[in-house]
Amino acid sequence: MELFTKTNVVRLRSHLDKYLVADADGSQVRQSRKAPGRGARWTVEEITDGGSKKVRLRSYHGRYLTATEAPFLFGMTGKKVLQREFEPGADFKHDWEVTRDGFQVKLMCWSGKFLRANGGTPPWRSSVTVDEPHSSATKDWVLWDVETVEAVEELVDDLCDSTVSSIASDDFSVDSEPASPMSVFALKSPPARRNSNLMLQVRFSRSSTLPLAIFA
Repeated sequence: MELFTKTNVVRLRSHLDKYLVADADGSQVRQSRKAPGRGARWTVEEITDGGSKKVRLRSYHGRYLTATEAPFLFGMTGKKVLQREFEPGADFKHDWEVTRDGFQVKLMCWSGKFLRANGGTPPWRSSVTVDEPHSSATKDWVLWDVETVEAVEELVDDLCDSTVSSIASDDFSVDSEPASPMSVFALKSPPARRNSNLMLQVRFSRSSTLPLAIFA
């Protein structure tokens, strides 16, 4: 638990060296090998429930990491993990009980299952579910490294994300108009045809003393 009390904002890194990321759609979560700015940042909110220490993890959308009852794939034990708005009366679904395991942590949800980073082929690749380690081969899949995000790093991430968004909207928007009427003309009009007779006159005049009038 003390790994979370040292800071207000963290990144969570899985056994695959991928980060827990809140998708830009404000709903899905996944793993990413890169820590893409604000998407990999989670604000920690500590809560006390009957003496046990728990946390809520809030994404940059303001939504909480939430364990659901919906199966990730039908017939499989893993359940979906999503970003959700705070639900009064169902707030326990946002709660994660933290257990330290060496230098890492396990996060247990309300159903007694753990936040698990999946690997393998699609659709499992880079997915995140709540599940149980069914064998010794998958026991590390529920372990997470906690990385502190400093205030200066938060500021840099925000500036970078803002710049990327600005460039994308200004330069690459499909709805943006051409810069000027001239650019429209240049794109739609075929190149002007040159007067071949005139070019022949000029070339001939440089190598002959005959009057240019005969080519008129």
